[in-house]
Amino acid sequence: MNVLAHALLAGNDAGLRLGGVLGDFVRGTPDATLPPRVRDGIYLHRAIDGYTDTHPDVRAAREAMPPPFRRYAGIFLDVWFDHCLARDFARYCPVPLKVFSDNLRAELHAAGPLLPDGLKRFLGYMDANDLPAGYAELDRVAAALGGLSRRLSRANPVGESVPLLVAHDAMLRETFARFFPQLQGFAAEWVRARVA
Repeated sequence: MNVLAHALLAGNDAGLRLGGVLGDFVRGTPDATLPPRVRDGIYLHRAIDGYTDTHPDVRAAREAMPPPFRRYAGIFLDVWFDHCLARDFARYCPVPLKVFSDNLRAELHAAGPLLPDGLKRFLGYMDANDLPAGYAELDRVAAALGGLSRRLSRANPVGESVPLLVAHDAMLRETFARFFPQLQGFAAEWVRARVA
């Protein structure tokens, strides 16, 4: 899952939401100086990623990608699933996508002192591209995948995956529609069991 999904799956808790976004920028044990709810959000992020990576529908979607894309499918499917979520956001959240996106960026700006440099740079990119709401637009998805491709240490086809994703869009939308409600249930239960 990518930034939009992680933020939504954190529910109505700003600390969990911040941790959900921080999850891609924090390795190892979260800094003990972070607020407890933010640390919990980082662990929620990791639990969501683990659930997603092992879910049979997601595994089947990765396996449906041909070589050489299959090896990188976990990366570009995370972004494409945010695209699926953004396109059908009203199905999963009563808050309009634009409002949710603007509020998330405002929360991230307000948390500035807690943000690592990588997330501060990404927040500038989010502002410039109206993310995560911009993930509803195919050109923003293509730009995000191009940026991810350039950041990987070896040559890869991630930046060239959009035509493949468009060709598989019907299957991927069906996969997402089956999978995401299950992921919402998993995240809500994780929060109830460990955080509430």
